[in-house]
Amino acid sequence: MTLLRAATVQFHHRAGDKPYNLSRIRHFTTAAAADGMKILAFPEMCITGYWHVRNLDRDAIAALAEPVPDGPSVAVLQELAAQHGMAIGAGLVEVGGDGRFYNSYAVCLPDGTVHCHRKLHAFESDHIASGNRYTVFDTPWGVRLGVLICWDNNLVENARATALLGAEVLLAPHQTGGCASRSPHAMGLIDPDLWHRRHEDPAAIEAEFAGPKGRGWLMRWLPARAHDNGLFLLFSNGVGEDDGEVRTGNAMVLDPYGRILAETGVADDAMVVADLDLDLLPLATGRRWIRGRRPELYGLLTERQGHELDPRQARFSPEPVVKRPAAPSPD
Repeated sequence: MTLLRAATVQFHHRAGDKPYNLSRIRHFTTAAAADGMKILAFPEMCITGYWHVRNLDRDAIAALAEPVPDGPSVAVLQELAAQHGMAIGAGLVEVGGDGRFYNSYAVCLPDGTVHCHRKLHAFESDHIASGNRYTVFDTPWGVRLGVLICWDNNLVENARATALLGAEVLLAPHQTGGCASRSPHAMGLIDPDLWHRRHEDPAAIEAEFAGPKGRGWLMRWLPARAHDNGLFLLFSNGVGEDDGEVRTGNAMVLDPYGRILAETGVADDAMVVADLDLDLLPLATGRRWIRGRRPELYGLLTERQGHELDPRQARFSPEPVVKRPAAPSPD
């Protein structure tokens, strides 16, 4: 049995407070190192803060953003990765060499290498652009990591493309759960007062985390991404109130069969640890299915159908995204 110890973290970031958020990253990294961790995943935009960004003008986002890999926050991650011999991933707002801003996720390896994924389907602000490439790379432990940020994971094509590029472990950083949704049976808002009263009545908020606005919604699709693509999946999420919405945490590790190896439902900062049995990968069902693909049939997947919207429109527009095709004419 070939085991690789990995962990995923949920924590309640403070909007715009990078020193505090980095202190939480240091705290959990120290704990992970003491437990022999090799891969450690933190949430989407947890360094800079997340949902408040939608209310910021361009100058305010510019003040928050940093270059990757040359910014001060990534330097902290690099220091921690080198010190503890670990791969560490965390999210922030990046300012690119092109002057545009991105919702990005930096993964630092022990040798100082930094891999940066830019969210492919960014909707947080008109000032934040979407990335245009997948991110898959080798690690010192003989496995390839891939990264998809939040909504990237909802589109099945992205998970499949990442698997086709050789990813064996998928880092899936999020800020989700408790979101307002146009879909009547997907998530839904959670009363922020339940979060503020979590110490007096933890059962009330943790029931929401376990219900259809949190874990129940995740279970509709998250195990399928792992199973159908034969991947280990590290789901990292924010937890707690985030500018009026309540993130549900539910940090978890899944194996290539979509089985949950470890998870938490607590209304608090927490780290979830699991040993990844790499011997499961070669015969995982999803990997056998991938080998049975018929790519010559899939041209339709790369053709625009005319109903596509940019990520912000698709996320927030009240209009239906998909139109039914006209019925064929009778002979």
